Parts: sequence; structure tokens; C-alpha cells
Amino acid sequence: MEFDRRSPVYEQIVQYFKEQIASGKYSSGSKVPSRRELATEFKINPNTAQRAYKEMEEQGLIYTEGNSPSKVTEDLNKIKNLRVELIEGSLQDFIVLSKRLGLSIEEIIQLIQRKYEEEGRND
Repeated sequence: MEFDRRSPVYEQIVQYFKEQIASGKYSSGSKVPSRRELATEFKINPNTAQRAYKEMEEQGLIYTEGNSPSKVTEDLNKIKNLRVELIEGSLQDFIVLSKRLGLSIEEIIQLIQRKYEEEGRND
């Protein structure tokens, strides 16, 4: 993972985990790396990893029971809502730019359809 300088690293870590959870790469109830493992893997300060995990726990994305490893939420509605949140955020940005560029709804739909089909061929 490469970090950009536009937002804090811990926020980028949270976003990364949101995407991993929403895509099913981290399934409901599965263990996530320890804070130390995450810091080592991404070459970040352990305090940054801790802050990211704290944020994810506050958002209900992960939970920790006692000294056990942290796990992904088992709340399937939370995961479903996360998927919707992620796609709506991307769509909002896309629609704002499309309108700024003067695209019609028909052009937008054609563009989405073409890109969706292209992506299907690349899988």
C-alpha cells in the first residue's frame, strides 16, 4: 500500500480496511492483523496503527474481546451499509465531475455500461 500526503495515514488505513471488508477479503468474524503486524507490514508507526484500529472499533468495523485478536464485525447489516457507503461516495464524486463536464444522463449511463463491461472482460 502506498500512502498519499493528502490525508492522515491512519485514515488511509481505515479506508483500506473498509474496502477489504466490503469486498469480502476480510470476512465477517475473521481475524485482522495485530497492530504490531500492521505497523510492520505497512512500515508505519505503531501509534498510527493503534489510532486506525481505535477508529475502526469506534465505527463498529472491528472488535476486540479481552486479549484476543481483533476481528471483523459479525454485523452483516454493518457490512452491507459499508458497501453502500463506499459506492455512494465514489458515485457522488463521479456525478459531480460528470455534471461539471456537461455530460447528459444518457452519456453517463453509456459510459458506466461500457466501463462495467470492459472490467468484466478483465476479470
